[in-house]
Amino acid sequence: MSPVSRGFLGRRRPVADPSRLPPGQYLETGFPVLSAGPTPHTPLDEWNFLISGEVDEPVSWPWKDFLELPAESVTVDIHCVTKWSKFDTKWKGVSVDTLFERINSEAAYVTAWSDGGYTTNLPREHVSDGKAWVAYEYDGQPLHPEHGGPARLLVPHLYFWKSAKWVRGLTFTRQDEPGFWENYGYHNLGDPWLEQRYQGD
Repeated sequence: MSPVSRGFLGRRRPVADPSRLPPGQYLETGFPVLSAGPTPHTPLDEWNFLISGEVDEPVSWPWKDFLELPAESVTVDIHCVTKWSKFDTKWKGVSVDTLFERINSEAAYVTAWSDGGYTTNLPREHVSDGKAWVAYEYDGQPLHPEHGGPARLLVPHLYFWKSAKWVRGLTFTRQDEPGFWENYGYHNLGDPWLEQRYQGD
């Protein structure tokens, strides 16, 4: 089975508000599915979310406790490095700010890690101050495994590979440590408005 799943319609459509579409992107009405490997299926009674690394004390939440944390519903545009964008996507999850309330750390970076071995690196400032969530619902339904369920990182202001599927934790680091795609030449940050797709962009 191909690691890149179905979902591309490949047809450019008129954009009602072109100012919302980053350069080089086209508007997609579906929700394409791309993965670098097979979809993991971790039983919820074995799932937890862990914050660790350069912190005074690691903190983790099992699934039941995670769902009891204060949740937010957000509507955001998302932008994939493969050049599709999708407007007004609706998610529910826990703000990363809420998770960080339990953490004491001076580290400037985090690495998101996932079931299946995927990682991606992010400056702390890009997952703080209302910029990121750990989402477990999409469009009013539990997040489907092919889209990263039971939970995925949601960092909508960056290219979508930074919104790690099947996320299980954040590790604080003092240095920027490139993740899976970054080690294959993708940009360390991935700002769609600056077209930061690959190193050197």
